[in-house]
Amino acid sequence: MAKFSRIEVALTMKERGMVPVFFHKDIEVCKRVLKACFEGGALIFEFTNRGDRAHLIFQELITWAERETPDMILGVGSVVDAGTASLYIQLGANFIVSPILNPDMAKVCNRRKIAWSPGCGSLSEISQAEELGAEVVKIFPGSQVGGPGFVKAVLGPCPWTSIMPTGGVSPNEENLTAWIKAGAHCVGMGSQLMVKHEDGSFDYKGIARKTKHAIAIIKKLRN
Repeated sequence: MAKFSRIEVALTMKERGMVPVFFHKDIEVCKRVLKACFEGGALIFEFTNRGDRAHLIFQELITWAERETPDMILGVGSVVDAGTASLYIQLGANFIVSPILNPDMAKVCNRRKIAWSPGCGSLSEISQAEELGAEVVKIFPGSQVGGPGFVKAVLGPCPWTSIMPTGGVSPNEENLTAWIKAGAHCVGMGSQLMVKHEDGSFDYKGIARKTKHAIAIIKKLRN
């Protein structure tokens, strides 16, 4: 079962301001990327369900993380149906993120009191997601849905809404300023965060530095 409550998940998303998003078929790469993000100050991490037998990788990753990075809140993204959500919840996922709004997933997550962030592309979908129990809603793909302007517009009539844009977010001051000043609860960040060497291998120290830098920018903006 989940180690962290859904309230802890939502609060950590807000406090850190950034959720690293990552998948790789090599478990050792996953471990090293997660550890790099943790060393950079990230306390919440989204493993994406995007490859064959991804749940087997996650099973090993979360068991390792509970031992090596016990303060890291590890959840799963790219989940689109209730059955897959149930599978990952059984493996210990602390939260579930989806690119779509699927009410069946809400039932599964709420029954087990697991944080659930569905993907929305309109204010009507956001309102429906909140009615179904979502504390933090995801807008995806963030830039294509409408970017920071969309976030700001939604929060006008609905200031209680907590939005996590994913897609089109990068760890530089200009981009983060636009999202945070618009009122984003936090941002999801994938490939832009995952620095690589010239030979294509991951630069784990570089990932840690970028993570630390992004979190520092968000903290400065909010202060």
